[in-house]
Amino acid sequence: MAYDIEVVDGAEQPTAVVAVDTTWPELPAAAGAAFDDVWAFLRSNEGLRTDGHNVILYLDGQPHAEVGVIVTGGFPDAGRVTASALPAATVARTVHRGSYEHLADAHQAVHSWCSANGRAMTGVRWEIYGDWHEDESLLETEVAWVLS
Repeated sequence: MAYDIEVVDGAEQPTAVVAVDTTWPELPAAAGAAFDDVWAFLRSNEGLRTDGHNVILYLDGQPHAEVGVIVTGGFPDAGRVTASALPAATVARTVHRGSYEHLADAHQAVHSWCSANGRAMTGVRWEIYGDWHEDESLLETEVAWVLS
């Protein structure tokens, strides 16, 4: 798949998240449990979510991550669910279309583009997952890497 990379200045986006400190092999299970907790919280707190999408903010390569949903604003922490935000930042981003199985290709495309264009990355990055579709060819995921 060919990826179009763009550099944009993004505004901060509030999120409801669960912090996850895990390994890459354990991330899918940890993220699934975190999404379940966030969605349970959002179902009992109407008004925090309109059409917000699932998001994973990777803080480093460990991965230390925040797993959750884009929301309309801040709120008091509730158990494992805390208020956070995708940072306001200049990012290199692209959109992956299709199965999550090949999402790493989008990350590699951003890396390659940054290397070819002399843009340094901080290591902080996120994935914003579009609406779910049974037909994997209709899935869209935004991949964004914060630039130095």
